[in-house]
Amino acid sequence: MKLLATLFLISLLSACNTNPRKEYLAIAENIENTATEINQEHPGKKLMENNCYACHNPKTAEEAMIAPPMIAVKMHYITDETSKEEFIEAMVAWAKNPSEEKSKMPGAVKKFGLMPYQFYPEETIVQIADYMFDNHIEEPEWFDAHYKQMHGNRPQMKGKMRRGMGNGKGMGKNQNTNAQPSVKERGMQIAQTTKAELGKNLMGQIQQNGVIAALDFCNVQALHITDSMATVHKAYIKRVTDKPRNPQNKANAAELQYLENFKKQVAAGGELNPIIVEMGKNTEFYYPIITNSMCLKCHGTPGKELETLTLSKIEELYPTDKATGYGENEVRGIWSFRFEN
Repeated sequence: MKLLATLFLISLLSACNTNPRKEYLAIAENIENTATEINQEHPGKKLMENNCYACHNPKTAEEAMIAPPMIAVKMHYITDETSKEEFIEAMVAWAKNPSEEKSKMPGAVKKFGLMPYQFYPEETIVQIADYMFDNHIEEPEWFDAHYKQMHGNRPQMKGKMRRGMGNGKGMGKNQNTNAQPSVKERGMQIAQTTKAELGKNLMGQIQQNGVIAALDFCNVQALHITDSMATVHKAYIKRVTDKPRNPQNKANAAELQYLENFKKQVAAGGELNPIIVEMGKNTEFYYPIITNSMCLKCHGTPGKELETLTLSKIEELYPTDKATGYGENEVRGIWSFRFEN
């Protein structure tokens, strides 16, 4: 299980272009499908989609996954004897302090690495776990074949594990297929899918070639990916901060106020709420980027989390860099989107 915050290396984000690469256009269909698959019955569903699917998205191809799908998490943490209270307690304990000793998915840890700590209020984790226990969790198209390859003919679900699992396909019951996403939901969809696409490519570089190679990737490719996602979403997408790595990402006066607002939200420890500004026919949407242990590999303290070779590469690529010295659970910057209502 790994809910990665992959934004720690993304420094070159700007407006959309008109020539997105073909592979990103395919994401549009998934976005439209997600917009209509809205369960109005349980808040945990949307919390799971908005907070977990950046890394655990069931619509991602198997070779592109950077963490196991949520259906696999449910399977490994629920047995015939597991009560809802025990399942929720296990999810909260894991999210608060991920460790190899606590994990019930050693294969996933070996394949994807250990999930870094994420800033999620306990109430959010409880709602997600409550929804997972009682409801069907969407399976990727490739999951059945993957399971048979790993486990043979051993039944996937039995006893209490079958609760809410449906037939293993689709989104389960209580769908409202005619519902349109709210402004908040659309903004979160943009944040989720853009972060996931950047994260998939970035984490592939880290896993295969290391952090320094990821810095090179970020310097050259991140802008192109973000531009393509902006075109898919028909939105203006950028990332800004008060401590920019690239001077182009410096926050303006209004954005600095939003940053301070998000810092207060984080300090208060409650649910993080986006800032939504209606501008006639357009909406401006802002959402914070929170650091975790993985972020500190490129944004931490030099000589501590930030290694000397990594720092040298940062200074080579970004001579005026100010984006170091962060600790965990700090506001690194904000997503800024603008789209038509």
